[in-house]
Amino acid sequence: MQNTLRVATFNIHKGVTHFSARFSLENQRELLRTLEVDLVFLQEVRDAHLPHSKRFGAWPTSGQTEYLAKEGWDQYVYAKNAVYPAGHHGNAILSKFPIIKTHNVNISAHTSEHRGMLHCELEVPGWDKPLHAICLHLGLFAHWRRQQLLTVATYIEKHVPHTAPLVIAGDFNDWNMRGGKVFSARLHLHEVFERHTGKLAKSFPSWLPVLRLDRIYVRGFDIQHAEVHSGSRFLKLSDHAMLTTTLVRS
Repeated sequence: MQNTLRVATFNIHKGVTHFSARFSLENQRELLRTLEVDLVFLQEVRDAHLPHSKRFGAWPTSGQTEYLAKEGWDQYVYAKNAVYPAGHHGNAILSKFPIIKTHNVNISAHTSEHRGMLHCELEVPGWDKPLHAICLHLGLFAHWRRQQLLTVATYIEKHVPHTAPLVIAGDFNDWNMRGGKVFSARLHLHEVFERHTGKLAKSFPSWLPVLRLDRIYVRGFDIQHAEVHSGSRFLKLSDHAMLTTTLVRS
């Protein structure tokens, strides 16, 4: 029975560097592979974009999700949230374990921002209950985030058994760090960095992080390790740092 779970969350900035200056998907994939995580939560995955596919010669014809998952994660799900004439983008989950159910929920709080919640159930060998994984990318304004977190919390209370192992990760855009407190208290969650180090992780901008935007919340796990991957190398990767954690089923 596998008791440990290695998790990463990463806003990939649509596979390009800041200001779309350089194609970065290959570097992102190599970093993910070296970390050897079981489960990856991705935000701002641009699975199709006609102008960028013409501009960048290495743009994957099969989509960014499949490209990132190749030779690392047999199971993956992409959920488009924003659709426009040039293409679309959304959230994705990559998994080393079978994904047995998926559900994408529209949690947009305003017509100017298209946000979604990707919920997957995974079958982990030896576990008596499915693992529930939820990938989020919340809005830029506090009152939108409050509405979105209320929607997510209500959904979880209805669709995720309180005894089931649960991981929620993504870009919460929670600048003032208030929304997460109410959310975690209501659902009896632990944020892994807050639990392990006493503080939420600084993740933005990735090359010199000062803002605590990205989160990993869990229920039914002990936290063995939590790490922020950031620094100057991220100038060639994304504007968000990557967060990883090692969890032990409690």
